[in-house]
Parts: sequence; structure tokens; C-alpha cells
Amino acid sequence: MKLLSVVVIVVGIAAVVPPADAQLRKAREGGMLEQDPEVVYLDRHFEQAFELRVVKEAPVFSDKGGKHRLGTMRAGQSVKLEAMTDRAYRVRGQGTRDGIAGWVPPWAFEPAWDDDDFVGNLKKLYARQQEVKRLIAAREVAIGMTMDEVAEARGKPTKTTVRRTDKGQSGRWEFIDYDEEKHYVSVPDPLTGVIYRRLSHVTQVEKGKTVVEFEDDVVTAIEESKNRGRGTVRIVVPPVVFGWWGR
Repeated sequence: MKLLSVVVIVVGIAAVVPPADAQLRKAREGGMLEQDPEVVYLDRHFEQAFELRVVKEAPVFSDKGGKHRLGTMRAGQSVKLEAMTDRAYRVRGQGTRDGIAGWVPPWAFEPAWDDDDFVGNLKKLYARQQEVKRLIAAREVAIGMTMDEVAEARGKPTKTTVRRTDKGQSGRWEFIDYDEEKHYVSVPDPLTGVIYRRLSHVTQVEKGKTVVEFEDDVVTAIEESKNRGRGTVRIVVPPVVFGWWGR
């Protein structure tokens, strides 16, 4: 049995923000933002928005590396955190003149929720989402993933079992992997008498099964029936919970 574990990070803060500017809309429509593997896009993963307060006037850049300056983010306002790297936040809000959207250094912000180490916790969130992206790309599942993430990685399960109680929901997803096996018959050529092979039919042979157990939409155990050698456990940062979830 092979076990992998990743951190569960639950986050969400309601936010009211100004509409995106034309540059942001153009970038999203063209898919430029979505193509950057170093960026975590929070609206993809969380239904509720992250709201940050701008405590210091700060430069706004068009790129995450801080090379091309767009303007200045005005202090004393709340903004929506749209995307992040481990060194910069992409937000939209009011500049010193008009609305502005771009990359801003973390030192300009404080959270709209109680958190003495929100920068450190957001870095943990970033690391977790990057790990999940790697797992999904490799079609692997891990303890701590959400069921939406499991579905992204493995697709639709072959079989599902769900148990609901007054304490929550639990269940199992089963994924069966198949190999195609081609079958041939020997057939003589009616003109030359030469024997050749002809495909007669194709069957699917089960090569392995992965069972994912979950509680309240989070993977708690994984079992694989295929022998892939000695199992390993992936160790990452412990779970982090942001306190204003659901308010």
C-alpha cells in the first residue's frame, strides 16, 4: 500500500471589491495569467475570497518579479487577494488615481481576520497548492486532498460509497485501472497461402485498483492493490486553519 500525505488548508474571507480593470480582463481572457505554473490562483480553489487591508502605500507591478511598475496602491483600503507566489500578491483595488490591479509586496498588507503570522500561513498555503498541482499533473492522490482535487487527478471514480450521519459524511471512491490486451488469429491469404496475423478483438484487463477513503470531503486514507514496490509517506507542513472561515 502506498500512502501520500499533504496538508489541508481551509481558508475563506468574504470581500467586496471594485471591478477588475481592462488590463486584468484582457489578461484573463487571453489566458496569460493562467499559464504561469509558479502562481496559485485563489479563486480556483476557494469559494470565499481573501480580503486584505492595505496598511502602507506600495508599488504595483504588472509582473510578479517586480520589474515593470504600473502605479501605486493607496493605503487605508481593503482589497481582494486574487493570486499569489511565495514573494508577491496579486490584488485589485484603488491606486493613487484610479482603479489598479497588479503584483504588490506582502509588507503592504495586514489580514482582515485575526492572524499574527498571516504571511507565513499564506506561504504554507502556497506550498500546499503547488504540491497539489504536482500531484494532479502526475495523476496521483494523497491524504489531505479534497475530493474535487482527487477528481481532477483521477477523473470519475469507478465506484462510490457514501455514508451520512449527524456528525458528517464519509465514504470511499474506487478507481480501477485497465490495460488493453489485443488478441490475434492466424489467417491464410486465399491467394498466396501465406499465414498472417489479424486482430480479432480487444479486451480490458484490470491492472490495479486505488481506493480513496474520505471524511467531510477530505481524503483520510488511500489503498492501492497494485504492487509498486515499498510504499513511502510524503511529509509536508501540518494543517493550517484560518480562523474566520464561514463567517
